[in-house]
Formats: sequence, C-alpha cells, structure tokens
Amino acid sequence: MTFALHPSERASLRRMRGPARLRAWRQAAAIALPIVAVISVIVLGALMLVDRDAFTTSGRADILALPASHANDLDTAFLASPGDGATGTATLPPLPAEMRGLSGAATGIVAARPFEMRGGTALDRARASECLTAAIYYEAASESDAGQRAVAQVVLNRVRHPAFPATVCGVVYQGAERVSGCQFSFACDGAMARTPSRAGWARAARMAAAALAGYVFAPVGLATHYHTYAVTPVWNRSLVMTDAIGAHFFHRWKGVWGTAAAFHQPYAGGEPLPGPPVRSIAPVIALNHAVAVAPSSASAAAAITVAPALQPRLQESGAPVATAPPAENSLPDSQILDRWRDSGKPLR
Repeated sequence: MTFALHPSERASLRRMRGPARLRAWRQAAAIALPIVAVISVIVLGALMLVDRDAFTTSGRADILALPASHANDLDTAFLASPGDGATGTATLPPLPAEMRGLSGAATGIVAARPFEMRGGTALDRARASECLTAAIYYEAASESDAGQRAVAQVVLNRVRHPAFPATVCGVVYQGAERVSGCQFSFACDGAMARTPSRAGWARAARMAAAALAGYVFAPVGLATHYHTYAVTPVWNRSLVMTDAIGAHFFHRWKGVWGTAAAFHQPYAGGEPLPGPPVRSIAPVIALNHAVAVAPSSASAAAAITVAPALQPRLQESGAPVATAPPAENSLPDSQILDRWRDSGKPLR
C-alpha cells in the first residue's frame, strides 16, 4: 500500500536529516497501521461470509439451474422449506413366496414404472395431488426441477412398495400421528406452520401433477429413501445410494426388496384427508397430592343419611313452599294498581 504525500511534505522530508526523516516516517506509520488493520479485518470478514455461503449451497449446485421465472422466488423458497429433508424407514414385511427365488444382486439404476391410479376417484386424485405437492414443496422447494422430481419419485415408489401404505397421502403423512415418527421430516418438524409462497407452491403442484400422470424420473431409480447432506440417518449405510441430486442423497433397499419385482403393491384408493392425522392425547396426571373428588350419587345419598342433625330453624329450609290449590273457575289475583283498573274500558 502506498501513501501519496503533498508536495510540501515531500520537500520538507528532503530538507530533513536522516534521524528526523526516520522519525517522521515512524509517526506516519503509527497513524496508518490502525487504519490498514481495520480495513483488513473488514475485507477478511467479507471473504469468510462469501465462503460460508458457498459452502452452504455446495451440495445444491443445481439451485443455480432454477428457471429464470423462479429466480425471484429463491429467497422465499429457502424460508418456506426449513425441514431437514430426510425420510424415515419402515420395517420390511416377510418376503412373499413368489420373491424368494429371485436374485437380489441388482446393479445399475433401474427406472420405475409409470405411476397409475387405477380405481382412484376424482376425490382421490385431488387429495393425492395436494399431499404430493406438500411433500415436494416442504422437502425440496429450494431445489431445481430435477430435485423436486426426485422427491416426487420417492413418494410414488413407496406407494407401490409393500413396506409402506398404498396411498399417496398415507405415504406422505405416515407416522405423523406420533411426535417423532414421521417418515417425511416436514410433517413433524414444524415446517408446515409456515405459509408457502404462492409461486413455489404452484411450481411444486406442476411437478406433482406430472408425476401422478405417469412421468418417471429415472435417475433415482427405485429409491425409497433420501436425506440431505446435513444429516446422517441411522439407515444410511444399510441401503444402496442411487444418486445425489442437489442437497439430497437417494437410496434404495439392498437385496430383493430393492429390485423392480418388489414394487408390486397396487394403488388402494380411498385417500385419507391431506395433512397429518390428529394425534391422540393421553390424559396427563401431574399431581403430587390427593385431590377431593366429587362423590357419586350413591355415596352422596349415604352421606345425607349420616349427616349430623341440622338446627331446628334450618331443617325445613330445603322443603318446597306449600301453596293452596286455586279455587275452581277462579282467576289469579290482579297485579294492577287500583287506580289503573278501569284504564282499559271504553269511554261513554
């Protein structure tokens, strides 16, 4: 870094002798060094911030491949999808007899068959579309088109696998009746409390409609699980990774359960209501001491019989007041004052 001196200052420096000149340079350095240090700290902090942002989006390279029409929605998409972006796993059912002789040494990526909603009603299609849109949005709103299609493919792969429910909404919200049992993280981690952006939701709905209409995203193959680079589920090493797209790693089961023959479960129809099911609330007893409980009718009657005698003047306090029956064809006493009794008669 160089410092420009005024001509008069340069002239005075030339007139100075050696020690005086050195002393003047030391004074200038004492003033300049703190300024240089502050500027260096600011620049270094800015560089570290840029590096951190680059690391945060490193695994999300295809975020940059978002269509230009969605470039303005990038920030809102990040805010709208705070979920961890991970699935859970389910217990595999017993291997059917017709699959016991099959080879499980599958290699390469095998594309799934196009999804079909045979027997599904219009209501089933509407509910399935809403549930799949929610999964795509809350799990991958900030992903590229490929990332969103991959998430949709995992959901539909699960619908056809015997280890999972045979409906789209059943798969998406499986386990949500328990606090920590969700198969898709967004259904339990509070992500759905945020109102989705209109453009982001519309984009996810288009991806869901294409997948339900039979579009197959072949790169993930028969994947039934995924997770982001930021988490490491316990099932991570027990499965086979099929692809890494954006922020997600996709996996399929090992052996026969990860082959095309395992995906034979037909679509059941009868889609449940979109959204997490209502969680059953168990009664909570948090009392450290006994609390008086209202007696039952039988115990109350027994208590009355053994109650101590009341004072004579209060014994009849609860009895009904006896009134004489009205005479036959008699009218009740009038409540009108005497001076108003003839007020309703016609004038003569």
